Amino acid sequence: MRKFDEMNLIARCVLADDRHAFGLLVEAYRPRVVRFFLNLTQGNTAWSDDLAQETFIKAYLNLRSFKGVASFSTWLYRIAYNEFYSDLRRHRLTEEIDELHDTTASDTMAGVEAALTVQEAMAQLGATERMMVTLFYLEDQPIKKIVQITGLPEGTVKSHLHRAKQKMQHFIDN
Repeated sequence: MRKFDEMNLIARCVLADDRHAFGLLVEAYRPRVVRFFLNLTQGNTAWSDDLAQETFIKAYLNLRSFKGVASFSTWLYRIAYNEFYSDLRRHRLTEEIDELHDTTASDTMAGVEAALTVQEAMAQLGATERMMVTLFYLEDQPIKKIVQITGLPEGTVKSHLHRAKQKMQHFIDN
């Protein structure tokens, strides 16, 4: 979506409470937001859909606070990032993520000579490292945008990416 079209839709939402305009923004960004969450939740579609829905609800309710300093997608990813970690805290789902990993690993081991996938390698990562890999490699976000999205210092983002690459490489090598 072109920046001009995006800003036009945002203006229509804010000034005229045009829900159709917001629907067009959702249509444009929903696949990217769901893919973002699918990578973070290790393929849990229901959880990803719920998180995406909450993200768009929060975006709609807070659209008046969008200043246009960062791009709309960066602002939206920031909301998604916060929603993911809020959901983890609210429901203490870190144990569930570990259970998902254990199930995935045991299913993979039970399969006959199953190929290693990026998803399995990512399952070895902590939530923050998985977030960095998702944003940088899968969503093609530059480091500076990841800094804006996460609020983490640039060195910390680079450190998480470096550690994630090492862990994934170690997993693939073994």
